[in-house]
Amino acid sequence: MPDRRSRPIDEAWAALTSLVFENRDTWRRRVAAEVDMPFSRVRVLRRLVDGPLTMSGVATAAAMDAPATTVCVNELESRGYVRRTVDDSDRRSKRVTITDDGRALMDRVHAITDPVPDSLADLGDEDAAVLHRILSGAVSSGVVSPDGADGAPDRS
Repeated sequence: MPDRRSRPIDEAWAALTSLVFENRDTWRRRVAAEVDMPFSRVRVLRRLVDGPLTMSGVATAAAMDAPATTVCVNELESRGYVRRTVDDSDRRSKRVTITDDGRALMDRVHAITDPVPDSLADLGDEDAAVLHRILSGAVSSGVVSPDGADGAPDRS
């Protein structure tokens, strides 16, 4: 069986993920400083903007384990950004809903700029157009989602 990592698309994906991972830290730190809490809290709020989730749904959506989810939701609730209620369809479950204050906080987060990395900003117009066409095609085909649960660009 051939080594899949040697395919050009696999190499492109590795480069793209590396570029994103290496360049998102500055933005995440700015967001965390602006909202005065860890970025993981913002990630949870972003997943709640489209509608309430159970605690297990929050954990799954935010890729967190149950104890970390509980700590996160406890903090968000104490700050007034979410409300936790009993799930009417399963009284053993809790539903987590973003509040108006939580939505206002997410509006502030979305206003924080996320500049293009220098390595991409330096692309010529033709190369940038090709990159845009390829990535837009991947997004529109459902390969990746450009939006989070809130319909805003997924920045987490």
